[in-house]
Amino acid sequence: MDYLIKNAKAVDEGQIFEADVYINDGIISDMVRLADRGPASPMSGNGRQAAEVIDAKGKYLIPGIIDEHVHFREPGLTHKADISTESRAAVAGGVTSFMDMPNTMPQTTTRQLLEEKFALASQESLANYSFYLGATNDNMAELLSIDTSRVCGIKLFMGSSTGNMLVDDGDALETLFREAPCLIAAHCEDEAIIRRNTERLRAMADAGSIVPDATVHPDVRTADACFRSTARAVELAASTGARLHVMHISTAAELRLFRNDIPLEEKRITAETCPHYLRLDSGHYEKMGYAIKCNPAIKSSDDRVALVEAVHDGHIDTIGTDHAPHLKEEKFTDSYFTAKSGFPSIQHSADIVLSVPGMTIAEMVRLMCHNPALLYGIDRRGFIRKGYHADLAIVDLDSPGRISNETEFSKCGWTPYDGFEIRSRVTHTFVNGNLVYENGEFHDGYRGERLIFNR
Repeated sequence: MDYLIKNAKAVDEGQIFEADVYINDGIISDMVRLADRGPASPMSGNGRQAAEVIDAKGKYLIPGIIDEHVHFREPGLTHKADISTESRAAVAGGVTSFMDMPNTMPQTTTRQLLEEKFALASQESLANYSFYLGATNDNMAELLSIDTSRVCGIKLFMGSSTGNMLVDDGDALETLFREAPCLIAAHCEDEAIIRRNTERLRAMADAGSIVPDATVHPDVRTADACFRSTARAVELAASTGARLHVMHISTAAELRLFRNDIPLEEKRITAETCPHYLRLDSGHYEKMGYAIKCNPAIKSSDDRVALVEAVHDGHIDTIGTDHAPHLKEEKFTDSYFTAKSGFPSIQHSADIVLSVPGMTIAEMVRLMCHNPALLYGIDRRGFIRKGYHADLAIVDLDSPGRISNETEFSKCGWTPYDGFEIRSRVTHTFVNGNLVYENGEFHDGYRGERLIFNR
């Protein structure tokens, strides 16, 4: 179906302007600023007739959010989440494209397993999709044969991971950084530091000198563990020329490893943070407990303040969610050592980011729409431009409310943000010109497309 979105406050490339946007055959066929529209009929754009009109007066039209960092749990962990349920949660939050991580069961470390995930998504996903190929110490041949136009990147775990996805062999790391054909997305935490801290905590717990709870998490997965690992990754990338994107930066110390004095298009080493590192700090553990246990750990208020400044000043280039659902019984256990790390967040990412001090909707669009598209080289997405895929979301910034478990679409059925007050709401989401979400209701007949990359 073709659409005319009229009277919208379009948000694009740092500007906000009233416009009519025309969607034909899944593409943005025209955008007419209201100041330029004149007496012509609002139903005619570029000589085309819109089949359905959506009046967005008073609301903001943004490019669809591109979430470069999710764990949708399929295959093998679908008791927690799956591509179908999590893509629904995504579009409810204005996310029109996602990039999913390889630590599933089996782990996505071969091209065959990668293509099997793409096949699943083509049948199940409401949003557009791509998947990372996971690095191991011994799958270099698989990594070097990636079709870089059809795969978002290589995921590298330089810290704790499941199975054999921790890459800790020096020769393997050097080869990967020197020869990787595409972007390396790295999880950076020093495994030796984390192991020592965990063993020390276990010994104290066994001796009865401490009953560990969620508040100890940043003392186990410390700021130093993050800094040392990130510094090593940045050093390797600088010496080899690799294209490195460090995921979920959580500390102030790491920020000095990244540049903000050159345009994004010129950077070879870039950084991502997540909504929870911008909105939460270690003071929230006492009340929220294991609900906010994640890796890397949420750190101090000083770290949070520094990260907020970094998204404003350009040291941080993108915001991804690290959406990682677990069932309540896996999260809320009676032991620090058994409570799973990670939580669902994709449905509320825009709302949480818009609640960050000093955050404007134009800046959110830069960090969550424009920059991911530019950084990954995504074909014709991330902007409101004529000829681009019509991935769009309508946001009401004058819709105060409260996040609730009762309206959580993730399969796990809960959110750590239950009870948080917000000021915004996504009312409509379009994926490739198809209206897939409208005021709490889904149009499930459509399936998203595989992302294509121009590199």
